[in-house]
Amino acid sequence: MAIDFPKLRERFDKLEPGPRAEIRRVAHPEELDERPAFYRLISGLELGDGLRRVVFCLPWVEHAKGKRLGAELARAKINERRLFQVIRSSYPNDVIQLRRLLQHARPAADLHKLGPSLFHWSREHKRRLLEDYYLKSSRSDSENAA
Repeated sequence: MAIDFPKLRERFDKLEPGPRAEIRRVAHPEELDERPAFYRLISGLELGDGLRRVVFCLPWVEHAKGKRLGAELARAKINERRLFQVIRSSYPNDVIQLRRLLQHARPAADLHKLGPSLFHWSREHKRRLLEDYYLKSSRSDSENAA
């Protein structure tokens, strides 16, 4: 079943403030299993670790077509050492560290790309995040020099 991640974000935005806060307050992706708001949000979707990862990070990212998360983190001037903490950590610490970056930066990213990346979260997805971060940084540096 294909998940429409921007629509999932819309569903989150339509939740009442209490249930939205309930989802935002969890400290660990598995804690979502203990929150009724999580089940209301994912109604009709198949439960799994991938969906937990997406919902765990979802409150902190707005949908903006065409924007890549790594580039947005670079634009927000997130320190590269913090990003490397995400890359070098294993699950669930990597996702917890990523969410902290999202909370700090409050980026907008294309959920058509970010959603599947979080859903399938792997070493390859982390590498792409890092590449987008550095490619954006190097483009900005060369644009500023011109």
